[in-house]
Amino acid sequence: MHAWLCENPTGVDALRWTELPTPEPRAGEVLIEIKAASLNFPDLLIVQNKYQMKPPLPFVPGSEYAGVVQAVGDGVTQLKVGQHVACLSGTGGFATHTIAPAAQCMPLPEGFPFVDAAAFIMIYATSHHALADRAQLKPGETVLVLGAAGGVGTSAIQIAKALGARVIAAASSDEKCALCRSIGADATINYSTQDLREALKLLTGGKGPDVVYDPVGGDLAEPAFRSIAWRGRYLVVGFAAGSIPALPLNLTLLKGASIVGVFWGGFAKNEPKANAAAMAELAQWYAQGKIKPVIDGTLPMADLKAAYARMGSRAVKGKLVMVN
Repeated sequence: MHAWLCENPTGVDALRWTELPTPEPRAGEVLIEIKAASLNFPDLLIVQNKYQMKPPLPFVPGSEYAGVVQAVGDGVTQLKVGQHVACLSGTGGFATHTIAPAAQCMPLPEGFPFVDAAAFIMIYATSHHALADRAQLKPGETVLVLGAAGGVGTSAIQIAKALGARVIAAASSDEKCALCRSIGADATINYSTQDLREALKLLTGGKGPDVVYDPVGGDLAEPAFRSIAWRGRYLVVGFAAGSIPALPLNLTLLKGASIVGVFWGGFAKNEPKANAAAMAELAQWYAQGKIKPVIDGTLPMADLKAAYARMGSRAVKGKLVMVN
């Protein structure tokens, strides 16, 4: 097998495409021949030693992938050789093969393409947990999605619409705003050229959004929170802008609003039954055409460094997927 090996997490340039012995699955594990693997923001942080999870060195990055089961370890009964699966295991995806815990594999229904499957679990599970569970989003409420043209942003637009909400998508260019409207956003704000607070006031009749979905952080956080509606819920999803904002807590008092943390990994670990039910609903929505990953493009697995460069330039709309 071949894999992108991270022996020293100093950045993308330190990754090395190398040949390794194909491993055998142990009890509870499966060997997967990887057909597609998506690039997520944590995949950038982890090779820079900036992610909360610090895998032992050396490791193969690539948190999310899809492929075909090649072998199963002892005790694995829910999966069989030849089965198509998607997996979010945190590492191992940027390779031709990987070992994965069988319990973390999602069997793919017939007709679920590998590219879509490799771009599915992280963004949709995160957005479903954020909007349906943590925000308790109700039909007719208004959601502001920041960083709306990215992977989690596009999934949040689709899930908010599936839950019956009105969606205002905020992104950094007119082109990205157009993409957001094409997948269901009711209105858009280009925060490179428009004042976020003034635009929100206009679009909500002064009321503000009921829910703010924020995977960006940085300078957008405070103006977004200052615009939130009474009893609003501010979802802290991530910090793609790089800086972790500090919000004046008196704003929560004045708005009767909540700041709500969204950590899907913790939810999946601590509430596996609730997570399984959410994943089943997402698979059903995919089959019904309510949700579908926005794919920016596909690249050969050997071109991973070019994909990282594209992600770093903030040019990606939706998800980038590496294919074998």
